[in-house]
Order: sequence, then structure tokens, then C-alpha cells
Amino acid sequence: MEKLQLSPQQLAFMQTFGYLSLPGLLNDCIDEVIAAFEAIWDDHGGGHGGKPHDGTARSCIVPFIDQSEYLSGLLDDPRVNGVFSSLLGDDFQYLGSDGNYYVGDTSWHSDGGWPRSIVYYKMALYLDPLTSKTGAIRVIPGSHRYGEGYAEQVQAMARESEQKWGVGGAEVPAMALETQPGDVVVFNQGTKHSAWGGGTRRRMFTLNCTVRHEEEQLPLMRKEVSNFARFQVDSVYGEAMVKGAGPGRMRHLEQALANEDHLPELSRKAREERGEPSRG
Repeated sequence: MEKLQLSPQQLAFMQTFGYLSLPGLLNDCIDEVIAAFEAIWDDHGGGHGGKPHDGTARSCIVPFIDQSEYLSGLLDDPRVNGVFSSLLGDDFQYLGSDGNYYVGDTSWHSDGGWPRSIVYYKMALYLDPLTSKTGAIRVIPGSHRYGEGYAEQVQAMARESEQKWGVGGAEVPAMALETQPGDVVVFNQGTKHSAWGGGTRRRMFTLNCTVRHEEEQLPLMRKEVSNFARFQVDSVYGEAMVKGAGPGRMRHLEQALANEDHLPELSRKAREERGEPSRG
């Protein structure tokens, strides 16, 4: 399969509005993707700590695709790889994945803080049919443009829409990106996004990627790696992701691997704070 290349129009759309919808991009392998998704949850007893998802709150596993040889291979898939290469360059850096069972509403937010000095894109795969009324992701176009008046006003007010604008979160003007399994949504992590009216077992997982950092930007990479300590992991990546990596995939892992030496100690402290036993 030839490597996908986003068109100039798609790149301009992303730059302007902060998201792309790619219907049917992975239709040919979605059954295998869903099977691998479910297998990871089964292997973890339903989630972190071995507690099955009971529908009362979001369940999350980090790292996620890294737990599966098959899902790790998505990073090599010429469509997935092509999307990120088009947006970030052929030497983009993969920085983690989360797998989720979502519950109920998710309020308006950006990922990774505001503003963010390094661009990150998130690829999201929703494994159940979702409409605007049943938890489809909504985005506010153009809300990713740090420092511009419109985006800054949305940042200041979106989480308090009732008080600021007189409308509930579900009524904020936005695009609802209705999806079927096999569709892919990609967005700048600064783009405000939310979901409303969803059920208690909405399955989705993500891949998060950024540009290759220059030498002077590596402290930013180390800071991002530090954030993984809250998941009490000793590496950004799972074993299957690294073990199955050829030279092409390693190109997308190398900067985090070279800048994660501080993570085990941070994770040890996080476990101690939660009263959990140390490892090893």
C-alpha cells in the first residue's frame, strides 16, 4: 500500500480549523482493531488495577496500543504514518497512546495545557457508531490558534459557557464529527473538543504525535515524558511497541526513549503517594 499523503487542501484545513475527519480510513482492518482493543482490556482485567469497567466513570489504560503487537503496527501503517508524516514531517515522534471506555459527557477542553509551545496532533479511533446525540466528538473550529483573539476568548469562556454565554456545553456552537468504526479523526491538541449525551461504554483509543524536537527543545520532551508518571509506568512505551520496532518505527520512538531516564523514579514516587507497593 502506498503511503498516504494529505493534500494541500487538507493541510490548509487543519491549519485553519484544527481538525480533519477521515471517513473509512481503516475500514479494511477495523474488525482486527476492535478485537485487539478488547484483548488488551481482557489482559488487564478490565483496566488499570484489574478493575472491570463498571460504567460509573471513565476507564483508561496508558500506554495502550503499545500493549498489542497488532495495534503497535498501526504506527507503521502507510495511512496512519502518512497522516502524521504529512502534518509533522517524516521524522515525527510518537508520544503515547491511551485506550478508553468513556462515560457520559466530556466538557470542553484542550489537551496538554494552554498555550503549548510544541505542536501535538491526536489521532482518535472511535469503535462504536456515534452521533451528535450519543457522544460523538465535537470540535470548535479555529480554537487551536494560540494567541489569536477568537481562540483566546474561547479558552477563557468555554468551560463556563452557562455563565459566560448563557448556553450549556452541548449548545456551544461546534462541529459534531459523527463517526462509524473505521473512521479516523485527527486534531491539533489545542483544538477545543468535547462529547455530550454518550452512554457508559464508548470505546476509543488515540495516538499522540509531535515534531522531532531540536536540541534546545529536548527539555520540553522530558517534561512531556514526566507526565506519564501519573500512570505509574516506567517507560513511555509498552513492551510490544519497542520489541516489534524496525528501523522505521524506531525513528519515531527514539527521542522519548533517549529522554525518559527520569521516569522510573517519578513513577516510584507516584506509587508511594498512592500507597502502592514499589516494583522490583
